[in-house]
Amino acid sequence: MRIIDPFDFDEHFDKCLNYLPHYRTSADILRTALELDPDSALEQTLRKHIMKNLLKKIDEGQPMEYISEFRTVTMVLVSLEFHKTAWMLHLCHLIQEAALYISTVIEKGGGQLSRIFMFEKGCMFLCVFGLPGDKKPDECAHALESSFSIFSFCWENLAETKLVSISVTNGPVFCGMVGAVARHEYTVIGPKVSLVAKMITAYPGLVSCDEVTYLRSMLPAYNFKKLPEKMMKNISNPGKIYEYLGHRRRIMFGKRHLARERDKNQSLLDREKEVEAFRTAQQGCLHQRKGQAVLYEGRRGYGKSQLLAEINFLAQKEGHRVLPLKLKEADSKHCFYTIQTLMAIFFEIDTCPAYYRQECLYKQLHGTVEEPLHCLFNDLFFVKFPLSFRVSHMDNPARHRKIKACLLQVLQKAVRETPLIFLIDEAQYMDAASWEFLGTLLSSVPIIMVMTLTPAFTLCGWARHFLQSPQATLVPISKLAATSLLRMACWELGVVSIPQELQIYLLCRCLGNPLYCEVLCQDLLSKNILFFHDLQKEEEENSKWETLSANAMKSTMYSICPASSEDQELYVCTVKDDVNLDTVLLPPLLKEIAVNQLDQLSSEEQLLVKCAAVIGHSFHIDLLQRLLPGWGKSKLLQVLRALVDIHVLHWCNKSQELSAEPLLVPSSVEITEQTKEKRKSDAGSPLRLQEEPPLPQTELLEFGVPLLREAAWELWPKTQQAALHLECACFLRALACRCGSCRGGDFVPFHRFAICSTKSSGGTSRFCSYKDTGSIITQVITGKLQLPSPQDSFQFRTKSPRSQEAFTREHCRTEEEFLDQVNRKLSQTSPEKDSLTTKPCRCREVLNLVLSPLTRHCLVIGENTCAFYYLLEAAAASLDLSDNYMVCFNMGQITLAKKLARQALRLLRRNFPWTWFGVIFQTFLEKCWRSCSLSQPPNNPSENKKKLAVLQQQVRCLSLLRQLYNLEATAFNRRFACLAALMQKNSAKELASEAQVVSTYVALSQFAQNMGDREKWLHSEQVAIQKSSLCWFSREGLLATAQLMQALAYTKLCLGHLDFSIKLGFQAHEICRHLKKPALENLVLSVLFRSAFLKKKFDLCVHVLKSQWALLSQGHDVLGLACFYAACLDLLLYGEGWLCRPFGECLHFIERYEHSCVLTSQSDVMLGVHSSLAMWFARDSQWNLFEHHFSKARRLVKKTNASLFGSHGFVRFLECHVLMLQKMPEGASKLTPPGTRHQPLQYFKEFFSRCVTCPVYHQRVSELKASVMRYRKRESTSLTNITRPFDTCLTRIWIEEEELLEGNSSFEGNMGIQRLVRVADVKEKKDEEEIQECVC
Repeated sequence: MRIIDPFDFDEHFDKCLNYLPHYRTSADILRTALELDPDSALEQTLRKHIMKNLLKKIDEGQPMEYISEFRTVTMVLVSLEFHKTAWMLHLCHLIQEAALYISTVIEKGGGQLSRIFMFEKGCMFLCVFGLPGDKKPDECAHALESSFSIFSFCWENLAETKLVSISVTNGPVFCGMVGAVARHEYTVIGPKVSLVAKMITAYPGLVSCDEVTYLRSMLPAYNFKKLPEKMMKNISNPGKIYEYLGHRRRIMFGKRHLARERDKNQSLLDREKEVEAFRTAQQGCLHQRKGQAVLYEGRRGYGKSQLLAEINFLAQKEGHRVLPLKLKEADSKHCFYTIQTLMAIFFEIDTCPAYYRQECLYKQLHGTVEEPLHCLFNDLFFVKFPLSFRVSHMDNPARHRKIKACLLQVLQKAVRETPLIFLIDEAQYMDAASWEFLGTLLSSVPIIMVMTLTPAFTLCGWARHFLQSPQATLVPISKLAATSLLRMACWELGVVSIPQELQIYLLCRCLGNPLYCEVLCQDLLSKNILFFHDLQKEEEENSKWETLSANAMKSTMYSICPASSEDQELYVCTVKDDVNLDTVLLPPLLKEIAVNQLDQLSSEEQLLVKCAAVIGHSFHIDLLQRLLPGWGKSKLLQVLRALVDIHVLHWCNKSQELSAEPLLVPSSVEITEQTKEKRKSDAGSPLRLQEEPPLPQTELLEFGVPLLREAAWELWPKTQQAALHLECACFLRALACRCGSCRGGDFVPFHRFAICSTKSSGGTSRFCSYKDTGSIITQVITGKLQLPSPQDSFQFRTKSPRSQEAFTREHCRTEEEFLDQVNRKLSQTSPEKDSLTTKPCRCREVLNLVLSPLTRHCLVIGENTCAFYYLLEAAAASLDLSDNYMVCFNMGQITLAKKLARQALRLLRRNFPWTWFGVIFQTFLEKCWRSCSLSQPPNNPSENKKKLAVLQQQVRCLSLLRQLYNLEATAFNRRFACLAALMQKNSAKELASEAQVVSTYVALSQFAQNMGDREKWLHSEQVAIQKSSLCWFSREGLLATAQLMQALAYTKLCLGHLDFSIKLGFQAHEICRHLKKPALENLVLSVLFRSAFLKKKFDLCVHVLKSQWALLSQGHDVLGLACFYAACLDLLLYGEGWLCRPFGECLHFIERYEHSCVLTSQSDVMLGVHSSLAMWFARDSQWNLFEHHFSKARRLVKKTNASLFGSHGFVRFLECHVLMLQKMPEGASKLTPPGTRHQPLQYFKEFFSRCVTCPVYHQRVSELKASVMRYRKRESTSLTNITRPFDTCLTRIWIEEEELLEGNSSFEGNMGIQRLVRVADVKEKKDEEEIQECVC
């Protein structure tokens, strides 16, 4: 400040004219001061005027773009007006003194002096609490307390002060650099900044605050006074304004209360151990007559107050006298306040009127404390007993000691009558004098004390001494389990079930904290993003794509048991279709908690966490280093290790290769658990661009603190968010393809060729035109989206001389040759080229680290077209990794699946007929015209690639249609299934991919087996074997080889070659295990189990089932689990004591899922399941349950086909018939429909006519038929009523069957099938002759 003489314009104008020749017009730097030599002394002086946290970031070299944030802060504006008569020099001293005091006071509470404004009447100081690095939990309370301290100081110490006005507001603002580059200024901007300035003029001479500050300060209401509303310029709705009165001495003590009241409709979750600790202390106090203290320690939101409310209820229910009290931070400043309030509650003077307080206290003290000593309590309880001569001669220490002795005397008398319990919530705010008294009380009076503590606070010496007492027990409160947290969410939302996406949303953000769960549920309700509907209403099945996701969620809903009330309406909730929970912002309370945690880190750690939050929940250090300009690898690892040590981040588990030792050993007899050494994976991550020095951990990390990533991401300003997401997207787009072991390319075959024209015609966007410059400053240049460009191996098949020639010398003619060739190739593969060991598939990492983040990055920067492209890639990758390209099919939505498959074929320019006439016509075209079209060579290479993509998708759609129509064994569906198989074969022939052709013929062979066409079955399999030698030895070729080996194992099982089937099954399982194809591996294990089961190798059966359970437990495959439990039931019935899963578990699964849309479409599997259950109940003579499941099996017989599962289920059904005839009593036979006992012969005939391609069961069925004939013959002649026991009959059948299979283990192919069929025909004729004789 300086004194300015009256302004002379003429003089000023002359000076400007004289300076014009020296003014720079072409130079880059206009301010000549910037060219001066560095002055270290001046620099050190100027550094004092920059905030410490900001100065530290500048010294660390952080970019200016990274310093700005959008966060919630508390602003304090101090206005000082001085008298006009004050000397200017004196005013300078006053302002300097005020600035020093303000800086000192606010720094204790995390505040910074941001700006100083000078005006004609005085000056203003803008203070900001909660700037980056300075966030404190009680920010508003610190701001108010500092404001009142500054207000008092200015009035009392600044002599020339005319008026002091202070206003306080809290809200979101922009904190960062503003202005031109040459004149950067760090400040705060936002509506709350304008409000705090207007409040200064509207409410002068006061410490005023807005309503948000009043509520978030959590200070007592008597410290505030509501102010009248006033109009403020440019402020439409300022809300309620309060005057802060400061911490004044209370005219009375606190009130009895707890922070939470017990909810009658909601029980305490996961707190049995904590309640048991209270019960133990209660029993110890009552029986040992010693004081007991239980201190519950837990973080904020862990449910400490709710636990006290429950203990309060339990204690009062048992007749104890409870004195509850909740403390606040301000209470720690008042000496003996806790004991003062507790004793006021004990004497019941806390709620009585002031004029009646002394009389009430006298009644309580009379007979216990001498009347001359009553005056000791005058200051403690605000009463006015006459001062006695005895007390008047005591000094202050003596009086305090006597007060404590009197209180102990009163409490000792009270506990003799009624047990007494002190409940103190937030005991860390207790003053030291109260801790000292409670320690004495605990050792001398049999009283129970229950307190809660927050571990983040430092306790005083008396508190630590109290905790070390042998009568005090410290009980840590842990976080809630996931199931308890979901149950709490259901109660908060008022529903009985919540969808899976909401479960993930809550579990990822709460991590066991009940407060987080409560706040998140309330936030979801306030934002109206959930849809509630009545549970009792049965929703009609709607075959629409829009309802598919909703139907899928029904099987993954978390449900709780509803209250036992018949009139109560039950609701379930789902997330609205247009809502993405990942984009829902955090509630303000949880964001503040997370920002507090973030600001406890160093500036470098904060920057790293903020950049990692942009990438996602999991991130790779290569991409993270890309967002941190100027950071070397050593510095990055050092900061990462520091964050891992404090559990903010944690290293992800290393992806380990599969062990060389297989899980299934064919020669294994005893089932033993062996510890296998896991080899560490030395293959690089798909994100590795160059060789780096080895790291102690994997290079992939995840966030370990809940809500921290979301809060850190929300701190970025919108423009900077978009820039960082653009940088991430451009870094990842070159990696968005299949991994190297899968030969690259798109997950949707030839996807990039289908969208190139769309991209080039849609204009140039920031993402498509981005050029890597090595920094986060994006530049827009002309260009196109550079999609992955690995060469794909698919080509068109044209008729060539090679196709007309015989197969090469490596062609296989038999299954044995094929198996030997596979073994030879695997053994001859060099370690450098071994795709099973050194080149594992990394597509899952590409999905998690590239495709899924790319979709999110593109959405943030507004590139919706690119986001949709990568979303399709991610969806295809997910389906490919789960070995599942039939979503609707596997969900049981058969009608919808057919509809969508037809629509897809129509879009691919390939129509599929709707009527039987269309089937005939299309079949004619496929047999004639389609085969001729193969001779037409392609012309345009670019169009060829698009056509390859179309053909690839056609093959998959036709494969799906074939499986859909094969589910029902009707003539109508059979025609459609055969047409789909023919069209699939023709489409596959147009591709030069031998692996695709082999996979197609494998599928056709199994389709022919299911349809009972043995000629096409074996022919397709033989073609697949011959073409397998032409497969390129890649992952795709290995997959086709594994499919073929599975099909061969399936065929040998159906033919009865059980040993060869087991051998093939082990080889197929070994390849599938490395390829990570769970669906195919599960199918291989199912075939392997059936072969071992028929071979009576029950130990191997149990081993296979254990491996199958380990595979199925990783996901939620209802159909796979149904096959698994069907196998367990077979083992229970015939396993000779071997057990994998108990019967109750199997029955529970069937009863829970038998009506699901997935299993209702699988008639083959369910026929075997219900037949096995019927046999189990028949063995226990539970004929009511037998008839229940037998009737279900009888309805499924007509819907099955000749597949292995269908034939197996048919055999189980026939066994039930035999059992019913031989063991069902006459009284129980009334439960069965009339004629049921005379139908077995018709079913036997139907079995031999349908299951021609599954002769492995023919001998068994023939034995069953023979036993029925013998039974009918005995029944008709009435010779005897003695029946052979069921177990003996089945045992004989097993022995005869095993002898037959072992004797015929050498027959091959068609000859074996024909011989078995002829045998079956002969037996059938003999049986018919016996029937005729019996009838006669």
